[in-house]
Amino acid sequence: MRNLTKGLGFSGIPRPAFFYETCPGPKAGPRGVIIDSMFIIYSLLYAAVLLVLLPFEYLKRPKELRSRWLRERFGFLGSSLKTRNGKVVWVHAVSVGEVLSSVPLIKELKKRHPSLLIMLSTVTDTGQGIAAQKLSGLADIVYLPFDLSAVIRKMIKTVRPALFIVMETELWPNIFRVLRREGVPVLIFNGRISDDSFRGYRKIRFFMKKVLECVDLFCMQELIYKERIEALGADKERTRVIGSFKFDIEPPKRLPDWAAFLRGPVILAGSTHEGEEELMVSVFERLRRDFPGLNLILAPRHPERFNRAEEIVKARGLPYARRSKWAGPESISHDNGGVVFILDTIGELASAYGIADVAVIGGSFSNHGGHNPLEPAFWGKPVVCGPHMENFPFIQDFYEAKSAVRADSESLHDILRELIRSPERRKAMGERASLIYGEKAGAVEKAMEVLEGYVKG
Repeated sequence: MRNLTKGLGFSGIPRPAFFYETCPGPKAGPRGVIIDSMFIIYSLLYAAVLLVLLPFEYLKRPKELRSRWLRERFGFLGSSLKTRNGKVVWVHAVSVGEVLSSVPLIKELKKRHPSLLIMLSTVTDTGQGIAAQKLSGLADIVYLPFDLSAVIRKMIKTVRPALFIVMETELWPNIFRVLRREGVPVLIFNGRISDDSFRGYRKIRFFMKKVLECVDLFCMQELIYKERIEALGADKERTRVIGSFKFDIEPPKRLPDWAAFLRGPVILAGSTHEGEEELMVSVFERLRRDFPGLNLILAPRHPERFNRAEEIVKARGLPYARRSKWAGPESISHDNGGVVFILDTIGELASAYGIADVAVIGGSFSNHGGHNPLEPAFWGKPVVCGPHMENFPFIQDFYEAKSAVRADSESLHDILRELIRSPERRKAMGERASLIYGEKAGAVEKAMEVLEGYVKG
């Protein structure tokens, strides 16, 4: 039950009329009792986990956030939406990646329908920060209420959303069920199901099928995800493949100011996890023997790893600087050619890929399923991935086009050394990556075609 407090996720599409009859609601007879019992058991388990974790979740947040976090998670929204008149579209994006995916969709919605009111909910604080940065003036940003029926009903009574859109991999049983009973359509966009999630959901397929019946439409990124959601019980008439919004994300075209001080070749390791910072620093240390001016940008995935990344670099005696303390070249610990630059801020990674000569995808060397290879592809950069890219099946297109290279911890040094020595190969790989990026764009336009039937009138 590890997803009880984390959510389950996929993508959505319009529901046929018969669906209102099948979405779990109050039903008579044994079948209705069984369905209601499953949701009651889920709610009891969720409440038990919440009771244990709530004090820790509350205290781990900065003091200035605690009051708002607690209030909004229990459905007491201070959002200005409740005092304004207009059709409210509620978009949920659990964290940073999902928020970034939602940005082009929300911007296009507001462009075509300026009178729409958008409420964006997240679970994480980092998601809140990116949403505030990217969607200021376009959306009211709140924390997702806890998945308890009474809490959800309170929030719905306050905001009265006309539509609920979920990004990527978030399935909330009570939220979906209450929304359906209130007649609010539920759509899932940019849907995907990882190997681990699919295996877990299959164990409780009897319950997941009832949850999925509360979703109007599943718009998945890839055919494999469409097949998985159908295997879990989604009606085939309510599933389709429209691609990934991440191909429609355009990072800022302006390079970061600090990029100017990196004079030599640059390797950027983006969204790294535990063990990957050590790997990259070790490989970098070996590579600088052949390339003294080589630079490494190290961008840990989670803020709690920023200090650990600095400890790893300091232990090796390597020159380094932290973005958060950057005040010019004098911020470097000491000067000896190339440096390790620790990108310990949120929201700059996408633009930082623009200065890289080679991009290494974090999460792919530590069995986390990999992270987004599209941001370096947008800039036309060659990509190096570890053996674990299960979260992004389309990476096969990059491998086949020879715009990305698969490595492991043993071969990473030799592969990077070859790429640094071969500017012609890097250029060719980057050009092919950019072409693939362009070919796969258009998911937001397809999503808008779906949404027109929901936001008009």
